[in-house]
Order: sequence, then structure tokens, then C-alpha cells
Amino acid sequence: MMRITDVTVDLVDLDAEPLFQWRQGLPGSEPRLVGGVLRVWTSDGVIGEAHTRRGVIVKDVVERRLREELIGANALSREYLWHRMWELDRVEEIPIYAFGLLDLALWDLAGKAANLPVHRLLGTFRESIPAYASTITYDSVEEYLDVADQCLDRGFRAIKLHAWGDARRDADLCRRLREHVGDDVELMYDGSAGFSFPDAVYLGKALGDAGYLWYEEPMREFNVTAHRWLSDAVGVPLLVGETSDGAHMNMADFVATGCATYVRTSATFKGGITGAMRIAHLAESFLLKAEVHGMGIAHQHLCMAIPNTTYYEALVWGNPIQTGGEIRADGTVAAPQTPGIGWSDSSTGDDRPRQNAAVASARA
Repeated sequence: MMRITDVTVDLVDLDAEPLFQWRQGLPGSEPRLVGGVLRVWTSDGVIGEAHTRRGVIVKDVVERRLREELIGANALSREYLWHRMWELDRVEEIPIYAFGLLDLALWDLAGKAANLPVHRLLGTFRESIPAYASTITYDSVEEYLDVADQCLDRGFRAIKLHAWGDARRDADLCRRLREHVGDDVELMYDGSAGFSFPDAVYLGKALGDAGYLWYEEPMREFNVTAHRWLSDAVGVPLLVGETSDGAHMNMADFVATGCATYVRTSATFKGGITGAMRIAHLAESFLLKAEVHGMGIAHQHLCMAIPNTTYYEALVWGNPIQTGGEIRADGTVAAPQTPGIGWSDSSTGDDRPRQNAAVASARA
């Protein structure tokens, strides 16, 4: 039996990211941060790890609440330990971005023990997947059109907008982008929870008219009923449930109301790999799509293992555009081959536009 002997969090300094926004009033880039590497140590000498940009908070939760709970447990009992995290969440209210870190480390550990990448343990569905270009917020329609051309030249065949959060201005941008790229390019729109119900309806009607693939997180996701009303009022499919704390339990309500055509799943906000796969299977049961949220190596594994997902999300930033090195010339991402998850020395939980070697020093 592979017993857990310790759980640690090493703090690392992370450089500030280049400045950008998701929409007006909502910062996208991070300032200088103290990140962290969570490690699960075992009696067999196998070590699992997970990376976070919120090191101080995660270290506190691990040292105050989790370490004594986990020492002595079987490191391969991921399902049991995932349920124990939900039990402890009742008294701790573990932050949504921290909830799945232990699960990620346990999957990393299991992959290393089996000498297999995590998507093989999950049951690989595909060996590569197309990526869509997920923009930051730019200054003008003209700049968005220029960035779109760059994305298409880079090999992307689909583009998702993060615009200004102004329903009328954004609607005009969405119409003009469709006219610019034609009907053969898939377009999506992400509202980053910026709208009231009336503004969400106004923009949603424009997106439907322009043939957008999905309308993502138009409003804060606390009220499922409001999303049902929105889905009844617009013609564009909704993508919902990105940041709902209850993971698969909240997602079940979105599905049950009939407002979801696409649902969000992720290792970051849904309880690690285990929680992300729960949501993917829930969606598949209702013939819905489960789209993986966010960049990074853990989400590459999920994209390879989930049958009912269509794209990998690749952030593009700057002008000229930059994007992650995992994107191949044809706009696709290949299945990871490293045993476990395969965190790189510069991983911070996703592949944001960050340049530092801080995590490398923590691993030394």
C-alpha cells in the first residue's frame, strides 16, 4: 500500500504578468504573487505535485486542516480522499481554486507510479485536439480584426472574444468580426460574468444572429433561474457553470433547467481531475458538450480524455500575438507523453503569459 507520509507546500515568487484585462473593470493579468508547489510524499518514494498561483492560502489550508488528515492514507484512494475534501469543505470553505489541488497531485502521483501520462489512466479518447484562440481585451474593433487575422495565420480555426463588457459595443464587435472572417471560422464570446439580465439578452440576440458557437458566462452564476430565462430569450447556445462552487452538484441544476448546451469543466474550478471528469460524464449523459476551461498541462490531459469536448482553450495576448508553446503549426495540441501530469519548471497552474524560474528553484 502506498501510504502518504507528508503533504507540503513550497512557496515560490512569481513575476508579474504583462498587463491585460478580461473586460473593462476585470483585471486579467496577475501582479507579483507568491505561488506554491503542493507535494504529496509517499512510503514508496513516489511524489505527486500540483502547482498554484495562490501559495500562501494553500499552504495555510494544508498545514492547518489537511496534513494530519492525509498522513497515513492510501495515496491511490483518490475517490475516498476526494470525498473527504468535500467533508472538510463543510467547515473550511476551501477556495474554489484550491479545492482540486490535492486531487491533481494524487493523479500526478498515480501516473508516475504507473509510468503513464494521466490521460492514459483516464482512458485516452484522442491523440490531439484543435485549439481555439482565446483573446484578451483589446482597444478597438480594428485591433480585434487585426488580431483575428493573426490568429488565423497562426493556424487557429476558431476564436473566442473577451471584449469590453459593454453590451452594445460588444454586439457591434461581434457582428463585424463575423463579417470579417466569414462563416467558416467558429466564433465564441465570453462575457466574464459582466452583464445584467437585460444587457445579456441584448448581446445574446446579436450573437445568435451572427452564428456564434456559444455564449459563455454572460452573468454571475449564482442564479440558475436567470440563466434559464436567458436561454429562452436568445438563439445562441449558452456555455455555463464556469465558477459555480458546487462543481457537479451545481452543474446538475444548470442541466436540469434546460439552459445548458455547453457546460464548463476544469481541474482548476471543479475539484481536480476527478471533479472535472464527473461533470464531463454528467454532460455526456444528456448529450451535452463539456468544454475544458483554461490553459495548461492538466487541461491538455482532460482534453484528450473527455469524448464530449471540442477544443483546447489557448490564450493569445499582445499584438503581435503570443500564445503557449503547446500550440502546433496547424493549430492543434498533442497528447502529453510525460508520466503523471508533467508539470514544467515554469508551470503555475495554467500556461498564462508568465516568465520566471521560481518554481524550478522550489523543485531543486
